[in-house]
Formats: sequence, C-alpha cells, structure tokens
Amino acid sequence: MRVRRLEAVVGASTTAVLLAVLFVGPGLGPAGWAVGLATGWGATALLAVALRRTPHAKMGPADWITLTRAVLIAGIAGLVADSFGGSDSTTAVVVLACIALVLDTVDGQVARRTGTAKPFGARFDGEVDAFLILVLSIEVSRDYGNWVLAIGAARYVLLIAGWVFTWLAAPLPARFWGKVVAAVQGIVLTVAASGLLSRPVGMIAVGIALLLLAESFGHSVLWLYRTGAGPVTRRVVRRSTAVIAAAVVWAVLVAPDRLDHLTPAAFVGIPVEGLAVVAVGLFLPTRGRRALAVVAGFAFALVTIAKLLDMAFNAELDRPFNAAGDWTNLGLGIGVVRDSIGARATDTLLMMVVLGLLLMVVVVIASTLYLSNLTARHPRSSARGVTALGLLWVVSAAMSLHVAGTSVASLSTAQLAVTQVYDAEAAIRDAHHFESALHSPDPYTQIPSRELLSELRGKDVLLVFVESYGQVAVQGTSFSPGVDSVLRSGNTALARAGYSARSAYLTSPTFGGMSWVAHSTLQSGLWIDSQQRFDALMSSDRLTLSSAFGKAGWRTVSDNPADKHPFTGGTTFYHYNQLYGRLDQGYQGPTFSWAAMPDQYTLAEFQQLELGRGHAPVMAEIDLVSSHTPWTPLPRMVPWNRLGNGSIFDPMPAEGLSPGVAWRDSDTVRRLYGQSVQYSMHALISWITRLHDNNLVVMLLGDHQPATTVSGYDASHDVPISIVAHDPSVTARIARWRWQQGLLPSPAAPVWRMDAFRNRFINSFSTGHTANTLRPAR
Repeated sequence: MRVRRLEAVVGASTTAVLLAVLFVGPGLGPAGWAVGLATGWGATALLAVALRRTPHAKMGPADWITLTRAVLIAGIAGLVADSFGGSDSTTAVVVLACIALVLDTVDGQVARRTGTAKPFGARFDGEVDAFLILVLSIEVSRDYGNWVLAIGAARYVLLIAGWVFTWLAAPLPARFWGKVVAAVQGIVLTVAASGLLSRPVGMIAVGIALLLLAESFGHSVLWLYRTGAGPVTRRVVRRSTAVIAAAVVWAVLVAPDRLDHLTPAAFVGIPVEGLAVVAVGLFLPTRGRRALAVVAGFAFALVTIAKLLDMAFNAELDRPFNAAGDWTNLGLGIGVVRDSIGARATDTLLMMVVLGLLLMVVVVIASTLYLSNLTARHPRSSARGVTALGLLWVVSAAMSLHVAGTSVASLSTAQLAVTQVYDAEAAIRDAHHFESALHSPDPYTQIPSRELLSELRGKDVLLVFVESYGQVAVQGTSFSPGVDSVLRSGNTALARAGYSARSAYLTSPTFGGMSWVAHSTLQSGLWIDSQQRFDALMSSDRLTLSSAFGKAGWRTVSDNPADKHPFTGGTTFYHYNQLYGRLDQGYQGPTFSWAAMPDQYTLAEFQQLELGRGHAPVMAEIDLVSSHTPWTPLPRMVPWNRLGNGSIFDPMPAEGLSPGVAWRDSDTVRRLYGQSVQYSMHALISWITRLHDNNLVVMLLGDHQPATTVSGYDASHDVPISIVAHDPSVTARIARWRWQQGLLPSPAAPVWRMDAFRNRFINSFSTGHTANTLRPAR
C-alpha cells in the first residue's frame, strides 16, 4: 500500500508544483489552476485505483516516466483552460507538449530494456497519449474549428461504445502502425498549436491526421468485431451493413442535381447503372469483380460530386457546373464566402467540405465493394433480384412510368455523365466561336470622335450597377412592395428636383453572381456568360462604353468599393483614367459582411472626388454593393453632412443579424434582400436629388437576379434598368425605345438582351451615326 500511496502523493504534489511554476511564469489563472489540479489529481487517483484492481501490477521505471507525462499534460490542460479567458500561453503549451512527446518515445524503450514491459504499462501509456491528444485538439479547435475535436474524442467514443457493446472493450494487439498514427496526432496538433504553419497548411495537416486516425480506428473496430462479436451481433451487423450499403449506392445513383428536386420521391427510381455493375460482377472472377466494384464505386463517387456541384451552381447561378470552365468560379465563390463570413470560418467550412467529400468517396467505394462481395456469395438469389428489377426497369421505361415527377426507370447517373462531357466539349467549341465574334469587324470603332456620343457632350454620365437588383425586387414577391414604394417615392422626389426617368428590363447573362460578366456584357455589346468568355474579352481591344466616352473626350472613372487590389482590366481593357477601390475612399468605418462600405458613403465620396465645382465632364461606372449577398447586416441612412470618414456606421453591424443566423431561414433571407435593395435605391435617389447637377445622366440597373434562395428556381434573368436625366433632350433621344416612365417598370415593359444596349445607346446619342446595329454575339 505504501507504494501505491506513493504514486498518488508524487503525482498530486508534482502537479501542484508544476502549476505553481506556470503561475509564476506564463501566469496561470484560477480556471487553469482548477482544471490542472482536477486533471492531475484525477489521473493519479485513477492510476491508484487501477493498480489496486490489477493483480500483481506495480510501477516500473517506464511507468514513472508515463506518470511524469501525465503531470505535464495536467499543466497543458490548465493552460488551455486559461486561454479561453483570453490569456496567451501558446509557447508554454508547445514546450510542455514537446517534452511529453519526447518522453513518449523514452518510456517504451525503458520498458523494453529493463524487461518491465507489461499490459498494464501499455494501457497506462495509451490512455495518457489519448488524453494529450484530447487536450491539444481542444487548443487547436479554437482556431481551426470544432471539427478538430473529433481527433481528441475518438478514443473516448470507442470507450463509451465498449460499455454498450462489450466486444469493443476487448484488448487490442500491439500494432506498429497504430503507434505511428498516435504519434502523428500529437506531433501535428502540437505544430498546429504553435502557429508555425500558415492556417490553410495547418488545417490540411490536421485534416490528414484525422483521416489517418479514422483509418486506424476503423481497422481496430473491424478486428474487434471479427474476433469478439457474438453470432447475434454478427447477424445484425451484416444485415444492417447490407441495407446501408445498398441504400448508399442506390441514393447516389438516383439523387437529383437540383436542391428543389431533392424530395423523397426523387429516390424511387431504379438505378440501371447499379444493376449493370452487379450483373456483370456475377460473371467475373473474384479479382475482376472486385476491380470492377472499386472502379465503379469511384465513378459513382465522382458523379455524386458532380451532382453536388450542380446543386450549388443551380442554386446560385441557375445553371449546372461546367467541368471545362467553372473551376475558376469555385475559387471566386470561396472568395465571396471568405469576405462574407470571415477567413477563419471559411477555412473551417472548406476543411469540413473536403473531409466530407473524402469520406463520401470512401463510403461509396466501400459500399459498392461490399455489395459486390455480398452478391457473389449469393449468386442465385442475386441473379433473380437483378433480373426482377431489370424487368421492372424495362417495363417502366416502356410505359414512361413516373412517381411524383420522377422516372421509375432511372438513368440519371449515366445522363449526367454524358451531359457533363457534352457541356465540356461545348465550352471548348464556344471558345473558338467567341474568338471569331470577338475579332469580327465592329463598325462602332469607325465613328469619328466628334460624332461619337455627341448628344451627351458636356454631361456627367454615370453607369450605376446596383448589386443583385433583379426583376424579383420589383414584381410579384413578398418583398417587392417595399422596393416599389421606394421607387414610387423616388419618382416624386426626382420630379421635384427636375429629373425624369425611363425604365425597362435587360436580360442578364448571369444569375445570382459573377457581376463582372454582366458589366462586361453591357459595356462591350457581346454576350459574356462565362469566365472563359470574360477572360478572352479582357485580352482584346473591343470598344466599350467607357472607352467610347474616353475617345469622345470624357474623363472616365471606375468606382468599385469591393476591389481590394487595383483592377488591371480597368486600365488595359476599359481604359479608365481613374480607378477607385476599397483603399482609395478614405473609409474608416466598419464592413457590412461582404460590403466593404455602405452605398451612401460610396456615392458621397465619389461626389467629393470627381464632381467638385468646375469639374470636367465625367463618365463613371459606380458599383453599389450594399445589396450583395448575404444581405446582412445592413447599414442605415444617416444625414449626408455627418458621413465624415464613415465611423458613424460603427455601431450598425451589431444591430443586424449575422449571416450564420439569418441564413437559417429562407423567409428571413428574402426579407433582408428586399431591405438591402430599398437601402441602395434610397441612397442613390437621395444622392441624385441633392446633387443639383442639371447635366447629370444616370443609367441605373441591376447586374443579375439574386440567388434562388430569393428568386426561386426557373426565375427569369431579367433586371430593371432606368435612365434618369435632368435635360429633357436626353429622354427625347430614347423615345423610340418605348421605355416606360418612372423608375418602376411594369411587367409589360420592353425587355432587351443586355448585349444589345451598347449599340442602341451609341446609335441614339451619336450625331449622324449610320452604322448598322450589330447582331448580339452568343
């Protein structure tokens, strides 16, 4: 008993000494003391109990080293607990963890060299390792996200499961790879906690460590099942696994590629692809069958990833993913998410998505292989089942049988694969077609400078894009009455200030995002509906509205408060004389999720920079971004004379919902979208009426409809456009366009393709211009 009391006394006292050292050094607080003492004393108490209950167990030299590691881990636990209160003790955590990891390599060697290696010592060593990994995972999760906790929780999930299923609590044989994986966890988590790696690299390293741990635990659970599970358990597990595997393969083969089609009825189809793999496998030798199952499972997993990408693109851009041209858009979309919810949350989300996809691939391949093996063990019943389902598939196909709109004779996976290949080939062909259109003769380049846009000479012409300002904002939705009210009151305010407006609709080449392709379509007169076309356009010398105004003598300006870095194409392609981005506006206020600054500030600052007394005529594209997704939090209008450097907006972000809260409910998202458009339009109209510029011409329009969360599926791509002018001769020049009066176009208003605008605009405002209107290029 003296020996056993000695371990408890030594463990408890050294824990207190270590915590006292940490109190003097890094400055351990009350929370750290409480957690450290509870951890150290709890570990020594459990050790004493284990020694008492284990026959002939006693402390060997290696066990004293392991106890030292346990005490060090108690100190780490105290430091980690203290860090939640704001203290920074990263260095001390890393130092103690490194010492513990080094001692982990020592205790095993000591046990072997002294001949004292015993099962008790191995179990003690393993539990100490597990607790170190748990504590380090808690520390790393504070920066990398809660998914890291899965590393630390794995051992304890298995422990709890062993209380329910006793075969899971059986001792495991020594396995060198298991020791390697355990060491990797501790090393990777320690390095991640140190901050030596960049956050993305660190997250990748921790993710790989988690995958290795999953493999190791999976191997252990499988061994325990094979060696310890009883016949009843085996039967239940086999049947459950068969059902789950069949459900996984069935689901991935018949799953739709649009979220609005993701209903229970979507899974009633019979997947002919799965039947074919099973049928062919019945005639192959074992190796060939398994190879077929693995290849087919991998192909099924790839098609599932394609379906998930299609879901995302259909929801956001109202079109499926294109393997030939949309990889760039994934990066751009990640950038939007990062600006909306922050870099840390985005990195965590990406890591969870990557791990989820990898897990999905493994599960699909394993399920396909399991079904292949199962059918091979029962060839006759499998052949009968495949034959019956095959006949039902043929009859359903012949009769075009559907359930709730879903074809019973499913070919969705094969059709999707064919469609993806066809769309990729079409994108490649389109690149050649667009190059021809891009370099075809453009008669508008031949208009003399003295005639080009001469009817607007001396006027300030502003092209104002209102982000996500789509047709749904003004027609037939729960939020359109609020926007319509702002536009109607805007008509009254503009009329009082001497302005008139004409409105219609333009069909945008994009939906839900990729604003830049809409901007380039309107300016170039070419249909830019992909990043591939946009990149080709940027390397050309196509005449744009901005370059036309520059040629005709205007000072040309781009004002995009979302640009973090100078937009190279702004000078090389659009030929702007001046570019204003996020860092050029003097803004010192808060960001509003994705929006770097409120629209009201953007407009006021543009006036200050470019519309001072006696300024030369200016043509500018101004991008208003307060109505950009995620539409929360939103700013409020403030008195124009109190804008200052923008710090007046400081309290406003905290007054609104965070994106994470708002996007839990689609009705809330739609309401916030409507409010964001109301704000942007209110700010713009108020600004116009305050300018008192009799030479002002404003073309205000949306770039695209908002995403399907707001617009719904199968919505049009139409966006409102209005031309506001003080000089009646401007609206007289566009009378033949038959646009409607005011800012609010009705459902009967004219609808043009967006690429038709450049030519018609130049025709209408260029004296003596006789060039034929170009046919828009698709």
